Amino acid sequence: MSREKRRKSKTGIYHIMLRGIDQRHIFIDDDDRTKFLKTLMKAKESGGFSLYAYCLMDNHVHLLIKENEEIGTSIKRITVSYVQWHNNKYGRTGHLFQNRYTSEVVESEAYFLVVLRYIHQNPMKAMSLQTLSQYAWSSYNLYIDAYDSKSVAIETDITRQYFMNKKSFKTYMLQPNNDTCLDFNQKIRYTDKEIIELLKNRYALNEVSHLPKSDRDKIIVDIKKEADVSIRQLSRILGIGRGIIEKAYKKTSS
Repeated sequence: MSREKRRKSKTGIYHIMLRGIDQRHIFIDDDDRTKFLKTLMKAKESGGFSLYAYCLMDNHVHLLIKENEEIGTSIKRITVSYVQWHNNKYGRTGHLFQNRYTSEVVESEAYFLVVLRYIHQNPMKAMSLQTLSQYAWSSYNLYIDAYDSKSVAIETDITRQYFMNKKSFKTYMLQPNNDTCLDFNQKIRYTDKEIIELLKNRYALNEVSHLPKSDRDKIIVDIKKEADVSIRQLSRILGIGRGIIEKAYKKTSS
């Protein structure tokens, strides 16, 4: 069966989502995120596209882009460069991104603003953050910097005709909504090795069994909620009895 042909945007603007293959992590640590952003900006500076927004999540990336060259060419340039670096760093081979990136056209000013907000709200919805500025790996803070007359690396001028000041921009970005632009199930299936790496990088831990009960239970619940991991797998990796894990999870679910 042939793939459905991508719709061509009349404005040249697209909402792009790159996903990890099998919903696995694209980024393990902040060095990975920094490298991806450098790769993204280098591709932008080559003239392939204009960049309006981005958000880097653990297992996927959102971009709001206006193409100057065929958008697929730009995306390939970014992903090939990053995958080569990532595989070399982690001593792995093969694919990192799902082969076919997801895209939707953005052909109206109203929908442009919806997508801009959706991208910036992505970490808040996924991670229960209190403010958008808490998340370092989206373009939200660059928009705030632009209102403070600082030079930024993305095209923020387009928002000035809608939001004359920082306060009105923040108000719109924080509006509750049910937007589901290119949404997908963010749960990830981890191998034992990947969960161990997650513990090391996110929590700076090699084991959790000796932590105070409240800290231990919080980490257990966080990992169980984020990943498609069984209680048996967590018990095996953490060296903690299944009963303890079940109690920790039931306590927060009740």
